[in-house]
Amino acid sequence: MSSNLYLLCGDGNLELMAPAINDEADRTPFPGLADPWQWVHLIFRRMVDALDGDWTVFFDTNPSFAIYTELAISGADSLLVPINADDSSRVAVKALFALLHGTTPPHPFFGKYTFAAKAASRGMVIPQVHLAIGNRFTQFKGAAAAFEAFSEATTDQLWSEYNAHPQRFTLRASPSTNRVDFISEYVGELRDFNTAGVVAAHHGTPMSKMRQDYYPVHNDPDVKVNKSQLVAGLTAVDSVVSKIIP
Repeated sequence: MSSNLYLLCGDGNLELMAPAINDEADRTPFPGLADPWQWVHLIFRRMVDALDGDWTVFFDTNPSFAIYTELAISGADSLLVPINADDSSRVAVKALFALLHGTTPPHPFFGKYTFAAKAASRGMVIPQVHLAIGNRFTQFKGAAAAFEAFSEATTDQLWSEYNAHPQRFTLRASPSTNRVDFISEYVGELRDFNTAGVVAAHHGTPMSKMRQDYYPVHNDPDVKVNKSQLVAGLTAVDSVVSKIIP
């Protein structure tokens, strides 16, 4: 791996600790002492702030809005949102903004118990959406057809949110004035990495360091990785990375 890349790995026991973390966050605050909910939720933020030098930190979160997802969101400045090319992603995008910012109007009873309400009451900064990343677009349909499906299912929701609340998205050199410009700026496309991705994960080898060859995977000693798979995968990754870190 690159010498400037560091991984802080997860642990299966973290899930067992989740109820205890929830209990700690829900403790009754005492005057003059740190607010338990805010102290717990900013634990990753304090970790990042304690780092010396210029760092880019990525949190890989649970797709559900669990306590660890809340902690990661509270520690982040911007969001990368994985999207599938189907209609369910439109619903998921709508739910994402409701979880982060609440609904209008707020729910008459449950509204005050949401993450959005608790974070807002404490003046916590909610990270902005930086990029929606289409996942495995080219697996079955090909880029053009899948991109069209994505546009129909999800882009209207993102574009509508951008028009209503542009401050919820990271800034670009100039504001998007139409949906085409918006997609160009705020949507990235990945492909299914197929065999190359499976072999890279199995061997713990970056795709950039793999070559066309036969690789052993479990009981199969001769799994072939083609150069065309590697080139296509790396091209897709480079395209997305260029939108994350210009």
